[in-house]
Amino acid sequence: MEVTETLSDGLKREFQVQVPAADLEARVTERLGELKDRVQLRGFRPGKVPVTHLRKIYGKAVMAETIEAIIRELNAKIVSERGLKLAMEPKVTIPNEATAVEKVIGGQSDLAYTLALELLPKIELGDFKGIKLERQVAEVTDAQVSEALDRIAEQNRPFAAKAQGAKVEKGDRVVIDFVGKVDGAPFEGGSGGDVGVNVGSGTFIPGFEDQLVGMSAGETRLVQVTFPPNYASAQLAGKPAEFDVTVKSVEAPSAVTVDDAFAKSLGLESLDKLKAAVKARLQQEHAGLSRQRLKRQLLDNLDEMHKFALPPTLAEDEFKNVWAAVESDLKAQGRTFADEGTTEEKAREEYRGIAERRVRLGLVLAEIGEKNKITVTEDELNRAIMERVRQVPGREQEVWEYYRKNPGAVAAVRAPIFEEKVVDFLVELATVTEKPVSREDLLKDEEDEKSATAQS
Repeated sequence: MEVTETLSDGLKREFQVQVPAADLEARVTERLGELKDRVQLRGFRPGKVPVTHLRKIYGKAVMAETIEAIIRELNAKIVSERGLKLAMEPKVTIPNEATAVEKVIGGQSDLAYTLALELLPKIELGDFKGIKLERQVAEVTDAQVSEALDRIAEQNRPFAAKAQGAKVEKGDRVVIDFVGKVDGAPFEGGSGGDVGVNVGSGTFIPGFEDQLVGMSAGETRLVQVTFPPNYASAQLAGKPAEFDVTVKSVEAPSAVTVDDAFAKSLGLESLDKLKAAVKARLQQEHAGLSRQRLKRQLLDNLDEMHKFALPPTLAEDEFKNVWAAVESDLKAQGRTFADEGTTEEKAREEYRGIAERRVRLGLVLAEIGEKNKITVTEDELNRAIMERVRQVPGREQEVWEYYRKNPGAVAAVRAPIFEEKVVDFLVELATVTEKPVSREDLLKDEEDEKSATAQS
């Protein structure tokens, strides 16, 4: 075997590897010898099949298998002996000319291939004890609990049938049949029967529900609307449409008293229990928002502390993923870069920076986890997978089998658990001060976060 390094440029390495045909032949002969005692062929007693006969039948397949095994072994040896840490799977290039390949498989030529590697950068970790973070803390007030209870009551408000001939009013619930047309022709998804509509909820196309007001059960009306420019279906976006709508029933909302009986209708023992459950949910929501703020500050600090060259392909692949999501979102909304107040060139530059930040932070967190022996236990992983399994009632076994057979899917579950454990480790080292804020401040920060989510 002969290994020659042909490229050493930053995080890129390339090697030219050559394996003599004699070495390949020796491995093939050894493998055929192993098969001799196991293969059963008609006309031969077990273990008595001549190797020459086996070579005629299995020679090419065994040579292909041998080449694959040797490449795998040599690549691992090259990486191990040089102490290299790979950023991604090695890229192997072998001659693609049919005659050259046939000669190697036929044992008439040496095996020669190029091995291209992309390495992880050496990361000098900073002093995490010097990080200063601010944890925003918002108390849950009685007024917030009352507001949440009012929303729950509104969502669970009972409806009762209105008198014969009564007109539809905003807030009523109606059951309708409808047939929609665009340019005089029905369109997919434009018709429905026995569809419930809460008038004024904004569930349907803008203007649709408003035109139901004043109708009564049994009445048919032509409703004219225009699909929004950013409608999900590009074929319908911005187009006018007509719907023949028939109201089948009209119900008015009834009053709701938030008391023990209402709490019991929701499965709780009393109003006090309902209030406690609502308060706990709001506290959990606040804690989650506070955690997001704290984590964002931490990631900003890590990004500022660590500057190093990124594996080019890793960064480019991440950018492609980010950019594909950006283009998909714009298409779904029917918007352009001009609508966003930018150009495609500027947007590419911005999102490339976002992709590079993601890769850099991912490498830093991985390095911190490795240096400090932070791992995800099998119990933690299994609990997370089971949580996902429970989210698909009736298909639990199917989902479980999916994770059991797909290491990549399991890795996708492990990654966020690992990240949160590293974040917890760093928060413990950092100096954290608490800052009391209002719920409004937390929610305002959440809106700010949404506009910057892609950057973390």
